[in-house]
Amino acid sequence: MATTSRPKKISANAARTATELRGYYEKMSLVRAFELRANEMYARAKIGGYCHLNLGEEATVIGLTEALEDRDYLFTTYRDHGYAIMRGMEPSAVMAELFGKSTGVVGGWGGSMHMFDLDKRMLGGYGIVGGQIPPATGAALAISYRSEAGPQADAVMCLLGDGTTNIGAFHESLNLAGLWNLPIVYVIVNNRLGMGTPVEGASAEPDLYKRGSAYRIEGARVDGDDPIAVRDAARAALKKAREDRRPALLELMSYRLKGHSVVDPARYRSKEDTDEAKSNDPVPAFRAKLIADGVLTEEDADDIDDRADKVVTEAVAFADESPDPSVDELFDKVYATPVANASTRLPAEPVVVLS
Repeated sequence: MATTSRPKKISANAARTATELRGYYEKMSLVRAFELRANEMYARAKIGGYCHLNLGEEATVIGLTEALEDRDYLFTTYRDHGYAIMRGMEPSAVMAELFGKSTGVVGGWGGSMHMFDLDKRMLGGYGIVGGQIPPATGAALAISYRSEAGPQADAVMCLLGDGTTNIGAFHESLNLAGLWNLPIVYVIVNNRLGMGTPVEGASAEPDLYKRGSAYRIEGARVDGDDPIAVRDAARAALKKAREDRRPALLELMSYRLKGHSVVDPARYRSKEDTDEAKSNDPVPAFRAKLIADGVLTEEDADDIDDRADKVVTEAVAFADESPDPSVDELFDKVYATPVANASTRLPAEPVVVLS
């Protein structure tokens, strides 16, 4: 007797996993589209100052932010646009901040390197190399004073670049974190180049995850081009930080697709190095994997990319139409509290006014 074939059932876990993976690609696509457009807007002089992009690091951005809980604190380097968006800041407000507009996430005061939102617990965006490490360590100390360890405890994640591991604040902070058992995860985003210098040319120990061993801090090297590997490693490290109050050091290996900043032509890189970086581009690689695994079709992936591009186009339009900060606010927020005799002289005004 002929039997009627039934559609194959998909387990709830598999469906949930597929939805999760699709969501990761949507986020990676959005960060890629945003950074490509930021690069374009800088070339068109819509964005001024310094501008450092997450191009090539999208898997790292998504993996790390997926591991964080809303209650956790995130301190980043100046390569911070993708992290700002993934921590919940609106792309339009992030783009407006890049444009220096009053509708930006900090009213146009910070620009590219200083994304900040206290409610989202993203505490910068730091323009000074390693400037984020001492305050992040201090935040972890505050948590250890104010709360008990446990699964629901807060934790801190502090991002840094490979070149930052050679400055004093890195070693001083890790020493204190190891000594005082602080709930913090230090994450080295190793894109293989500290500005224009390869890691091997600047560090006597190029396996940077080993740098914590002097302070009895466990370290691990992770494939930064795999968002799942990044997420799982970060979750495990954060779990120890919450429950055991032990710091950790993660080294995420990725490639920088562009120069150090948008004005860096990266002529110090060989053609072979550039080709290797492009061949390891995490966004098309993750897209291809999801299509091969049946999570997405080509049409699905194209739709996701088109929606990301639309979001970014709308963000640019919002930023372009937003008002500039008013000149009479120029000296606002220079100091956190009033300072006696602080100058409020505008450019071209005389230093001394004679009656």
